[in-house]
Amino acid sequence: MDIDVSLVRRLIDQQCPQWRGLPIQKIEPGGWDNRTFRLGSDLTVRLPSHAAYAAQVAKEQRWLPQLAAQLPVAIPMPVAKGLPSDEYPWQWSVYRWIEGETAQVARIADLPAFAVDVAHFLVALQRTEAAGGPLPGPLNFYRGGDLQVYHDETRQAIRDLEAQIDAAAATAVWEAALHEAWGDMPVWVHGDISSTNLLVQNGRLSAVIDFGCLGIGDPACDLAIAWTFFSGPSREAFRSHLEADAGTWARARGWAIWKALITLVEVGTDVSKREDARRVFNEVIIEFKHR
Repeated sequence: MDIDVSLVRRLIDQQCPQWRGLPIQKIEPGGWDNRTFRLGSDLTVRLPSHAAYAAQVAKEQRWLPQLAAQLPVAIPMPVAKGLPSDEYPWQWSVYRWIEGETAQVARIADLPAFAVDVAHFLVALQRTEAAGGPLPGPLNFYRGGDLQVYHDETRQAIRDLEAQIDAAAATAVWEAALHEAWGDMPVWVHGDISSTNLLVQNGRLSAVIDFGCLGIGDPACDLAIAWTFFSGPSREAFRSHLEADAGTWARARGWAIWKALITLVEVGTDVSKREDARRVFNEVIIEFKHR
C-alpha cells in the first residue's frame, strides 16, 4: 500500500486523539513488510504494507510484552493497537520509540564482543517459556520450521546458477542441513536476525527490533547472521556463546545459503544486493569446507 504521513496523521487523529498534536515523520529506511513512522519523540507507528503481513500485529501485541522482561536488551513495546478504517484495511500498532542506529561494522566498537551480545540475546530468547507460542507457517515464512519446505526452491536456484557458483559445494551444504533434523522441544525464534534489525548505541548492541517473523521451533534460522554479518573471529565468538550443537549449526548454514541463492537468482541488475549475496554464499562455502 501507499502509506504516507497524511494517512498516518488521519489514523492517529481518529483513533488515538491523545496524540493528535504530536508530529509524524517517516523513518527511512521504513522497512518492507511494514512502514514505520516516528510519532513525537517517544513513539513509533508501524503499519503492515500488505495483507500477508497483517497478522503480525496481533502476534506482536500478544507476545512482545511477555518476552521483554526476559531479554537482556530492549525490544519493541506496544502501547496501542489501531483498528482497520475506511482508508486502511488492517490492524496497526503504536510502540515506544527505541534509541539506536542500525548495526554497521563502522558503528561497532568491538565486533567479536558485539557477536557475543547477539548470542546472549538469542540464548535468553530460547530459554524463555515457549508454551502456546505461534508455530512456523506461511505467516512467518516458516521461520523455525523444517528447511525441507524450501528444498525445491533451493535445488532449482543451484541449477539456475550452476555456471556461476560452486554447485557441488552448495548442494553439499544444503544436503548436510537437511540431514540434521531438529528433534528438541520448540524454542522462541526471532525469525529475522539481520543487521538491519539490530540497534547499536555506544558501539554495543542496545536493542533488537522487527519481530514480525516471531515464532517457536528450531532456532537455526536465527543463526544465519553468522555468515551474513559476522566472519572470522566474530563468527567464532558468536558460535562459542550459543547453545547450539553441530546439527543446529549445519541447519543455520542451510538457512544462510538458501537466502544467498534465491537472492542471486532474483536480484537481477541490483549490483549491491548481488555482491552481498555472493559474499554470503562464499562465506558459507569456505566455512563449510574448513569445518
